[in-house]
Amino acid sequence: MIVGKQKPIDDIWEMISGYQKILVFGCNTCVAVCHQGGNKEAEILASLLRMRATQEGADIQIKDGGIERQCEHEFFESAKGSIQWADAVLSLACGVGVQFIAGKYPAKVALPGLDTLFMGDVQAPGLLTESCQGCGKCILHLTAGICPISRCAKRIMNGPCGGSTKGKCEINKELDCAWQLILDRLEALGRLDEYERVIPVKDWSTERAGGPRKLVMDKEAS
Repeated sequence: MIVGKQKPIDDIWEMISGYQKILVFGCNTCVAVCHQGGNKEAEILASLLRMRATQEGADIQIKDGGIERQCEHEFFESAKGSIQWADAVLSLACGVGVQFIAGKYPAKVALPGLDTLFMGDVQAPGLLTESCQGCGKCILHLTAGICPISRCAKRIMNGPCGGSTKGKCEINKELDCAWQLILDRLEALGRLDEYERVIPVKDWSTERAGGPRKLVMDKEAS
């Protein structure tokens, strides 16, 4: 899932200053799981901003709302009235959601209430870790299901490097060496001989070049 973190209240207040009608708009999928951007968080943030407006004597109206996902057209119908009412929409979605709103409602100001951090997983309650960078060409079949691009501090494609010690990264001693994890898992799976295979270095000039990537779905399949 996409993991985000709510911006500091002072930064948010600075962004919305100058607008009179603000919609704090939650997204109830990815960022709701990490308790940063769902309807509940939108309601809480809206209350805090109303308190701030009262304290500073600001002439501003603040409403809250939300939809299931801010990256798909079909979910916006229920929020159409609230969005039309607002001068600016403070989106509590990831950066994709903010841009989606900006494109869908070009006459509305779309503001980011979150900082989008990474694609990750829930390791434990309250603990989310990065596990994928969307590099465009997955190599997990070669690395025992552990991604060296997201989990190795140096993004080394053939490791470990000479700096790892006792299974820990030289850059962060509290971080497990991703390549040590890969080696251990390959051994546990009886696939250690695959470690000798050299993985080609990523050619970022071709894999991430040419602007935003697209996936065109087969209409019959979808």
